[in-house]
Amino acid sequence: MIKINSKKIAEIVGSPMVVVDTDIDEVVTDSRIAKRGDLFIALKGDRFDGHDFVKDVIARGVELVMVQKQLPDVPAVRQIVVPDTLEAFGKLGRYNRRQFKGRVIALTGSAGKTTTKEEIKYLLARFGNVYATGGNHNNHIGVPETLCKINMSSDYAVIEMGMSSKGEISKLVSYTQPDIAIVTNVYPMHIEFFDSLEGIAEAKAEIFEGLPADGSGAAIINEDTNFAEILEKRALERPAKLVKFGRNNIVSRSEKDGVTTIQALIGGEKVSFELTDGGEHHVYNALCALTAAHELGIDVRKAAALIRDFGALDGRGKKHELKLPSGGVYTLIDDSYSGQPEAMKLGIEALDKMPASGRKIAVLGKMAELGAYSKAKHVEIGKLLAGTNIDIVVGVCPEMKDMLAQLPDRIERHYFENKEGLDEFLANKLLQNNDIVLIKGARYSSKLYQVAESLIKNGEGKDL
Repeated sequence: MIKINSKKIAEIVGSPMVVVDTDIDEVVTDSRIAKRGDLFIALKGDRFDGHDFVKDVIARGVELVMVQKQLPDVPAVRQIVVPDTLEAFGKLGRYNRRQFKGRVIALTGSAGKTTTKEEIKYLLARFGNVYATGGNHNNHIGVPETLCKINMSSDYAVIEMGMSSKGEISKLVSYTQPDIAIVTNVYPMHIEFFDSLEGIAEAKAEIFEGLPADGSGAAIINEDTNFAEILEKRALERPAKLVKFGRNNIVSRSEKDGVTTIQALIGGEKVSFELTDGGEHHVYNALCALTAAHELGIDVRKAAALIRDFGALDGRGKKHELKLPSGGVYTLIDDSYSGQPEAMKLGIEALDKMPASGRKIAVLGKMAELGAYSKAKHVEIGKLLAGTNIDIVVGVCPEMKDMLAQLPDRIERHYFENKEGLDEFLANKLLQNNDIVLIKGARYSSKLYQVAESLIKNGEGKDL
């Protein structure tokens, strides 16, 4: 964050408080790391209320705090009082973003947005300095924090946005004010919070609201995704350039020795790129990243040559060659971060197409936040599996019983109520030499990421 005076901060957030005259170097919301020179913002969450820690941070040298109520045991001149500290946090993020002279790219999507964000970051870093959202800090707290920490010397800032309800992205993009806004895809994620699937598309399309009013921005959409027509309609409501990516970009595709080579038209230029994993989601991620690079004026042919070296992220399809306790090795595809239906389908289809000398095993946890659609979606995954050449399916959590019930007798099946003991079962009882095992499920509901972590830790292997 740029150095900013306390009185200017009060002005930005609209607080009438008379505060101590001091310069602020950083904005923090975690009381444990707050130090002299920081502004501590007291946010109220489900488990913690930052106001409870204000006295402690003041005692440790923090000169300025932001609160929703004036606290009696803290000097008044050290408190900026606002109606909503989260809203004020966003306003500070917006102010800091406006001081940034580089180009800002904002993206959202139902699945794979963190991987796409990292791929865009990876490409842009070869042509300039890049600042990007850390991890998946893409929510109502993570986005303001990201904006407040922008590296002002960067040429590009890539900001990821997530949402679980209508209006959330609209709020976040009002802070971010991007030059380029991207929607990677629309899937039934968080459907229990929406009246319809179309509602998810409308919520994602809110990202275009933040594009420049002068028409200098670009709206990039996946033209093959669900409800692409809604995305296009909303994008065209802005004075911005509409750019599409998808199957129509692809001129040719070939496979040889496990490498997929694709020729595609990006902004009218023919480019060639290679993927060591030819799954459809990897193809779309590459097309999206190259489209963004082209809109930023980057040499897209040079960018395309870099695609092959971009590797999968931890928990998002990364492959590991691991040792078995009994001898031999197997391949783990750790895709345990997300378990929403379309991502589940993509993971299964990719496993199905993989060449293998051993068995193919899918370890699948429940899919969360589906509401009334839950049973139908789990049944749908079971029917998809039934048509594959996958040898063994392990279902985890009660919801997966509906999935397992769709499998034919030729597919071996196992069921676990939860993830307890699953790592032991896989490593010591089920897995054999040269097996390939996919682990995928809703992160916080199935907790299969803990199973993947255990296997990786104990497998003493290597990343592929």
